[in-house]
Amino acid sequence: MDPVAALNEIAFRLERELAPSFKFQAFRKAAVTIGDLSREELAARVADGRLKAMKGIGGRTFEVIRQSLDGGVPDYLADLRERAEANAPGGAELRAALKGDLHSHSEWSDGTTPIELMVDAARALGREYLALTDHSPNLTVANGLSAERLTEQLGVVAGINDRFDDFRLLTGIEVDILETGELDQTSEMLDRLDVVVASVHSKLRADSATMTERMLGGIQARHTNVLGHCTGRLVTGSRGTRPESEFDAERIFAACAANDVAVEINSRPERQDPPDRLIAMALEAGCLFSIDTDAHAPGQLDFLALGAERAAANGVPADRIVTTWPVDRLLEWTTAKR
Repeated sequence: MDPVAALNEIAFRLERELAPSFKFQAFRKAAVTIGDLSREELAARVADGRLKAMKGIGGRTFEVIRQSLDGGVPDYLADLRERAEANAPGGAELRAALKGDLHSHSEWSDGTTPIELMVDAARALGREYLALTDHSPNLTVANGLSAERLTEQLGVVAGINDRFDDFRLLTGIEVDILETGELDQTSEMLDRLDVVVASVHSKLRADSATMTERMLGGIQARHTNVLGHCTGRLVTGSRGTRPESEFDAERIFAACAANDVAVEINSRPERQDPPDRLIAMALEAGCLFSIDTDAHAPGQLDFLALGAERAAANGVPADRIVTTWPVDRLLEWTTAKR
């Protein structure tokens, strides 16, 4: 097995399992360290011990490289593959219908990797499109993008899209819904984007009336395409748990349906947002849905399968899910209100 491919796949699978970042970053760094070495040179450095002395190579990564050069799948990778197969989610038919993902982050805000690595992973997973939705300026803790930085990012996205005929990186933003209900970016800037995901990230314990009015403002904004992780809950994970925000769900989902805003089914294991009862309410209200990963690392793009499982279990029809649509239909929908 190619050692670089083995290291990168291990990093991907560790990201998929929500392992601590230092673990998967160690494998990515090792892949970069040996990336320019020929197989022959790499084998020579393994044999005489020089590889262990290279910066970025530890005991585990050395063993993965050695076993790859010996011609087999490294034990560590085999174990990760076996775990993934044992925990494979359901909803296979709906998962196969998904063409893209409208919520992802890069190192430009609070993601862990360059945009290019996110694109490589999305393409490897068979996606036809991915929206890059780094955070807006108000979320300073996540290094949110000013209008100037977002403008710079649009140029990077254009350069990436020049390289592919079978994949589209969509320009986008996860924009904060401010306490006033306004969106945290200029209208002129939002006009330039393919996809706008609007989310609440602060004052999550506000009373129901306050939160409802705040969310309605974001939903009714003409640029909003997707209402992100609507309850803000956390059900597991390293950040602990967090209860759902309180709001008038009937009014919120009626507004989403009336304003052609999709309700996000956030696929992150620690979010699982919205809960099943709210998916049922949104379905009854006539809402569209967007199954998204909210990925902050390449391996997390595979979370889409978890969202598909939840949507299928709750009876959400594929055609009501905008991420099953071809990119031309999707973009016609995202830009229709602007």
